[in-house]
Amino acid sequence: MNGPNPTKQLMKGTAILAAAAFLSKLLGVVYKIPYQNITGDIGFYVYEQVYPIYMILLTLSTAGVPIAISKLVAERLAVGDIPGARKVFKVSAVTLLITGLFFFILLYTVGAPVLALLMNDPDLVLPIRSVSFALLVVPVMASIRGYFQGHQNMMPTAVSQVVEQVIRVTTILVLSYWFIYHNYNEYYAGAGAVFGAFTGSVAALIVMLLYWRKNAKTQRRLAQAEAVQDGERETEAPPVTAQPGQEIPEQAETSYAKLSFKQILRRVAAYALPISLGALVLPLFQLVDNFTIPNMLIWTGWIRDDAFGLRGVYARGWPLVQFAAFFATALALALVPSISEAKAKRQHQQISRRTEFALKLTFVVGLASACGLAILAKPINIMFYTNTEGTLTIAILAFVVIFSTLGITSGAILQGMGYVTLPARHLLIGVGVKFIFNLILLPFFDIKGAAFASVVGYMVAALLNLWAIFHIIPVRLFKKQILLPPVYAVSVMGVCVSLTMVGLEYGLPAALLHERLVYAVVTFSAVLVGVIIYGVSLLRFEAITRSELALIPKINRFIPVLETLKILKKEDQNKTGKEASS
Repeated sequence: MNGPNPTKQLMKGTAILAAAAFLSKLLGVVYKIPYQNITGDIGFYVYEQVYPIYMILLTLSTAGVPIAISKLVAERLAVGDIPGARKVFKVSAVTLLITGLFFFILLYTVGAPVLALLMNDPDLVLPIRSVSFALLVVPVMASIRGYFQGHQNMMPTAVSQVVEQVIRVTTILVLSYWFIYHNYNEYYAGAGAVFGAFTGSVAALIVMLLYWRKNAKTQRRLAQAEAVQDGERETEAPPVTAQPGQEIPEQAETSYAKLSFKQILRRVAAYALPISLGALVLPLFQLVDNFTIPNMLIWTGWIRDDAFGLRGVYARGWPLVQFAAFFATALALALVPSISEAKAKRQHQQISRRTEFALKLTFVVGLASACGLAILAKPINIMFYTNTEGTLTIAILAFVVIFSTLGITSGAILQGMGYVTLPARHLLIGVGVKFIFNLILLPFFDIKGAAFASVVGYMVAALLNLWAIFHIIPVRLFKKQILLPPVYAVSVMGVCVSLTMVGLEYGLPAALLHERLVYAVVTFSAVLVGVIIYGVSLLRFEAITRSELALIPKINRFIPVLETLKILKKEDQNKTGKEASS
């Protein structure tokens, strides 16, 4: 019997989840701009203060569980233990329902007023309570996602992720606009916005249940198979008893259906907890700002409302950083699976070469994204947020892109090499550094100090990852022939982008066009110039060689055109062939 190819099925499932994650993250970044336009900086402050709290509780209760369930369910199905797979799901679903209910009650009753008090803003109680309702739904949905993934069925997870994000973003924009339009204050608008976590998760749960119903025939077959297995167990021969001096024959592995609730829960937790703790680190970066920025500003003499508004201004830069980092990382991360493949085949040269190129590519794209965002901070700020408040802060935060992208890629490489928890530990050290620098710099430089602290925190985490890679894989990371050509290229790009920006600022008829439209034209024109100039400069300075370009999917098809235009230098064919094949 010819079943589906497991490798192709895995690749297809991975591609589906990657596409869904891409769309979800894109929506998750873009909506913040219209939300800020509706509610202003105070509304932005409310949302940014509350949502990370929900994310931390959600991470604690669910982050690693879908992966753990999918792994255990897949293992049970692989050995024909269908009842055991079903019991893993049941135990996990019940446990998550209880933990979700516990965190909801904790956050709604005691947590909301305590956290609001710690953040020096009692008005945050309503938004915190509003977001807590999502904890009733998301944990159960996470268990169903894990069960489907264990069956190598990624479509329910992918569709539910996209639906969840679409409904969440729609709720955020509609409710925040409704509250502001009807003259409620920004805290009500923020409460309506964070309530989107609940509406989005309910929509996703409905999608999951529809898929469950659609697969009812499969569920019935599983039940019939379970009944057959139960019948077989009842008619099994009695266990073999050993004679003196004779060993008992090895028995088949015990079905998980025979294990107790506690035993299965322990096995799920063994997989889920390390993943959850690793995923917890990123929200901690935001939480550091939530507790330090408003409190330190008020402590140093800022008026309370001005301090909250300034926290909202600080939040402007993060969607831009996330957007830039997302595209900078996606290209390099496409190479990471090939590193895992080379490790499995023990091809040490390929591991080194591909690791080096993945990090180099991340640095090349991240450097350009950071410098471009820093140079264009003013027109981007006006285009998206209507004024220049916080422009210097955005320019400083832009350099987070370099280190966050290097941290993500290097962390993925370490995980591919089997060092799963190391990147999380390094990121946690970065959080500690960020906290210390926030305390030192905020009194002197307000939110600009917090922005610089973020750069330093991410830099420390990324450098620790790179240092670990340097000791695990023989790669050249800090050679001047690797670092200097991209710097030369980005310098040329920076000059051209600056000239384009200044020329259009003074050349466009500002009196005839809306200011935001003028700066939209300035931004997109400068970005287009920057992309072209940087791409050509990278090739001319040999920051990216022909053989390296051949490793990038879909980009490599343009190599003959670039050589014809004499933008790309030709290399020795024998050398190129060897490197490309690796």
